[in-house]
Amino acid sequence: MEVGETGVPVGQARAGHPLSRCRPGRAMRVLLLTGLGALFFAYYWDDNFNPASLQGARVLLTGASAGVGEELAYHYARLGSHLVLTAHTEALLQKVVGNCRKLGAPKIFYIAADMASPEVPERVVQFALDKLGGLDYLVLNHLGAAPAGTRARSAQATRWLLQVNFLSYVQLTSLALPSLTDSKGSLVVVSSLLGRVPTSFSSPYSAAKFALDGFFGSLRRELDVQDVNVAITMCVLGLRDRASAAEGVRGVTRAKAAPGPKAALAVIRGGATRASGVFYPWRFHLLCLLRGWLPRPGAWFIRQELNVTAAAAAA
Repeated sequence: MEVGETGVPVGQARAGHPLSRCRPGRAMRVLLLTGLGALFFAYYWDDNFNPASLQGARVLLTGASAGVGEELAYHYARLGSHLVLTAHTEALLQKVVGNCRKLGAPKIFYIAADMASPEVPERVVQFALDKLGGLDYLVLNHLGAAPAGTRARSAQATRWLLQVNFLSYVQLTSLALPSLTDSKGSLVVVSSLLGRVPTSFSSPYSAAKFALDGFFGSLRRELDVQDVNVAITMCVLGLRDRASAAEGVRGVTRAKAAPGPKAALAVIRGGATRASGVFYPWRFHLLCLLRGWLPRPGAWFIRQELNVTAAAAAA
């Protein structure tokens, strides 16, 4: 047997030596987790966000009357952006516009619009171009919420969800893209965890959100190979902090709604720094990775957020 300088056979660690207490597989897992933690820390700690870059930026923001959309409008107003806001309810829009003016928005306009109507996106984009003279940011935030449960959902209701939550996004993007190309601007798409991780009792809504991820992921690649300098930022949020979203899942989920102001600021920072993705809360990024790496534990974590009895009754 070959003996090393320490008197221990080669390939064998002494008792008490650090190597004797650390198996190679375990050491690799520790190193991997440490490395991932460091990467996440570096990614979220400093994103080079410069608030001054949004001063005078021309922004079309949809879904701006409540929740995260309302908070987005207020943040942009404080930062000095020129705004066109749109949402379904004119009275709520007028309230948000008034608050934005108090916060210092140099230019702000609004147009009430129902994205369930296929002819509306063209009218909205043309209004924004006429008022602002072009676009630097298209922030797509509107949503059509639906109660949890799918068994009784008709094809017509599902078609409505797809129009509001997916097809209108495609229409707005295609209409605004020439102006964004000219300005080397940004598309900011506010989506949901349900567009990355499927869960029970949300089939039509989840389908629309998955479609967003596929469409804008593919579009990003197309713009890249064509050397078109338009950034696309996909924002993955949890439960929206707004009445309509909360009502749709009341009693079905144990998850807490994301605080509107903090979620909105995360979206704005991601768009301004041209990040490819934003996750709020940040742990959603880990959950999305876990779904790909370890699907069974990922499904278990999702299930813990559901009140299955209430969800089944809603279905």
